[in-house]
Amino acid sequence: MREFGRCGRQLSVTEHLEIRRRVADGQTFAMAASAVGCSTKSIQRLMIRCGGLPPPARARSPLRLSGEEREELSRGLRAGETLRAVAARLGRAPSTISREVVANGSRQRYRAHLAEKTAMRRARRPKPAKLAADTRLRQEVERRLGECWSPQQIAARLVRDYPNDPEMRVSHETIYRSLFVQARGALRKELTACLRSGRRQRRPHRRTHLNSGRLLNMVMISDRPAAVVDRAVPGHWEGDLIVGKGNQSAIGTLVERTSRYVVLLHLPQGRTAGHVRAALATQLTKLPTQLRRTLTWDQGKEMAEHVQFSVDTDIQVYFCDPHSPWQRGSNENTNGLLRQYFPKRADLSAYSRAELDAVARELNTRPRQTLGWMKPSEVFARSVASTS
Repeated sequence: MREFGRCGRQLSVTEHLEIRRRVADGQTFAMAASAVGCSTKSIQRLMIRCGGLPPPARARSPLRLSGEEREELSRGLRAGETLRAVAARLGRAPSTISREVVANGSRQRYRAHLAEKTAMRRARRPKPAKLAADTRLRQEVERRLGECWSPQQIAARLVRDYPNDPEMRVSHETIYRSLFVQARGALRKELTACLRSGRRQRRPHRRTHLNSGRLLNMVMISDRPAAVVDRAVPGHWEGDLIVGKGNQSAIGTLVERTSRYVVLLHLPQGRTAGHVRAALATQLTKLPTQLRRTLTWDQGKEMAEHVQFSVDTDIQVYFCDPHSPWQRGSNENTNGLLRQYFPKRADLSAYSRAELDAVARELNTRPRQTLGWMKPSEVFARSVASTS
């Protein structure tokens, strides 16, 4: 489409560039039209045809070699200099220069203009998704996802099944991105239902500041007595909360480390520190003194009143390190079993005290391999008898 000025003449390439420069500098269409001698309608048509102004050029990272540095490197290689000598002259690390040469051929084949062109191509964003481009690889990944394989299992198994085919390689991170970021258009969205988590949106792993919301006067698990670790002495408990839909309801879970005996806390009024402290005290003070020695918990805010709890019950509370659920292994495993009865999307406040007791009784009368196929209730009853 030709653009014409007020007098009907065709605008030149120079005038096109001048218009784009003025608009980029912030001038209105009327100001640019007056300066060039055309109508504002001509500028509007020009912008529509050109797709508007180009995005600002991305600044080159100072970690990347510039075009001038690549020219200097090329001249040094032709002169027979060592990579270390060139790196010293450019003020770069020898490893940076070595990677640059290896990525663009060799000492004999390195050319600055080709290396610059390759670097610009590699820097373009967004990059095409690997699974969108490779149909064979995508079909194989989709088949295994349909069999409920995890992305990590798929990535590892592809290496074993196709040892001599580098095209059949994909990282588990790429699979996750292709599932959750639909703009990449690689994998069918419904395949997210095949993931064990069942999530349709990826949950970010946020890192919080160590002092943000930190509980006061905590005694860490590293100070816990050795007798707790070897499970030889009963009366040491692990605790946590399982939460319901929208994090609006919760049930407290307690597991005795020696017997794996389960006690559930009824929290119909919420999971504030006061309610959790009262529920814990009510349940644990029913036990003989010898069977309520210590409690290990994570650093959740529901334990903000742990000092008062220890004063009321004479039970020392120990806290796990951040993001270390394995330090409460028995409790974590039990919480997984409890999800069969209390799904994540359920309203946990709707369960009565009697229903919680029934679930705990069912778990406590189920034989466990780790107990030599005895029931937690049998092992716990033996501990109670030994203390009476």
